[in-house]
Amino acid sequence: MKFNEGASLNTGQISDQRGSSGGGGGGLGGGGLGGIPIGKAGGGIGLVVAIVLIAIQLFGGKFGGGSDTGSASGGSSLLQQAAATGDNVDASALASECRTGADANAKDDCRVVGFVNSIQDYWANQFKSTGKTYPEATTVFYSQAVSTGCGQGSSGMGPFYCPADNQVYIDLSFWQDLKTQFGTNGGVFAEGYVLAHEYGHHIQALLGTSDRVGSDSGPTSGSVRLELQADCYAGVWAKNATSTPGADGQILISDITDQDISDALDTASKIGDDYIQTHLGSGRSDPSQYTHGTSAQREKWFRQGFSTGDPAQCDTFGAKDLG
Repeated sequence: MKFNEGASLNTGQISDQRGSSGGGGGGLGGGGLGGIPIGKAGGGIGLVVAIVLIAIQLFGGKFGGGSDTGSASGGSSLLQQAAATGDNVDASALASECRTGADANAKDDCRVVGFVNSIQDYWANQFKSTGKTYPEATTVFYSQAVSTGCGQGSSGMGPFYCPADNQVYIDLSFWQDLKTQFGTNGGVFAEGYVLAHEYGHHIQALLGTSDRVGSDSGPTSGSVRLELQADCYAGVWAKNATSTPGADGQILISDITDQDISDALDTASKIGDDYIQTHLGSGRSDPSQYTHGTSAQREKWFRQGFSTGDPAQCDTFGAKDLG
C-alpha cells in the first residue's frame, strides 16, 4: 500500500504519551487486565500465561462499568503520580516528523498517523452524508501502561477503545507481537485493519450499539456480534480508503493491493477465538467461551465489509448465520 506523498497528515488526532512518567511497569497482575474493568471484553479468564491472556482480550471492544479487577504491576502508582503532578507529554516531535503522506511511507509512527487520519476521514464523510457530524476519537500512543477514562490499561491488553473518554489506546510494540506471538505474516496493512477495527467500536458507541450488548459469551452472543461488526466496519473503510478525501481535499491512501487485503485477512485468522484457544490456550476450542468469533467468522465479516463498502451491510445482529 502507499500513501499519497503530497497529502497532509493530522497529528492532532494523536496523543503521544510514550514519554510520560506513567509509562513504566506493564506486567499483568491478579486476575484482571491492567486494572481495566473487563466489561464487554469478557472477564475472569484465570489464565496465568500472559500471551494467552493478551490473546483472549485482543480487540476487546468496550471497557467500562464495575470495579477494577487488577492492575499492571508498578504501572498504576507511576501513572497516579503523573496525574497528581500534572506531567505532560511533548508531542511536538511527532508533529514535526509526520507532516505528509511521504512521511507516512517512510516512517513507522507516521504510517499509524496516516491510518488513523484515513479511517476518521472515511467516517466523517459517511456521517456527513447522513446529515450528522462525526465526533473524532483520539488515538493514544503509550508504552507499557496508561491511565484511561475506563481505568488502568497495559500493553498486555493489546489495542483497545475506551467509550468513557472516546479514545483508542495502543502500545506500538503490538505490531511486533502480532508477528512473533500470534504468528501473523505481518504487512503494514494489518496495522490499518487493527486500527479500523478499534474505530469500529467508536462508531458502535456513537450509534448506541455497544450499549445494547451485555457481557455474555458464546458463539451467537452479543459480544461476538459486536466484534464481528467491528471487523466488517474495518473492511468497509478498507474498500473506501482510496476514494476518501481528507480535510485538505486530497485522498491520503493512494493504493491498496491484493496482498494488503491478504495481510489483513491473515491477521483476522490469527485472532479468532478458536485459533487462540487451540494454539495459545488449553489446546482445545470451547465455543461457550467465545467472545470475538471464530477465525473464519472474522475473515468473513471483514470480507463482507470490503466487498460491499457499505456499513449498512454489517448488521451482524440481524444475521441468522454468522458464518
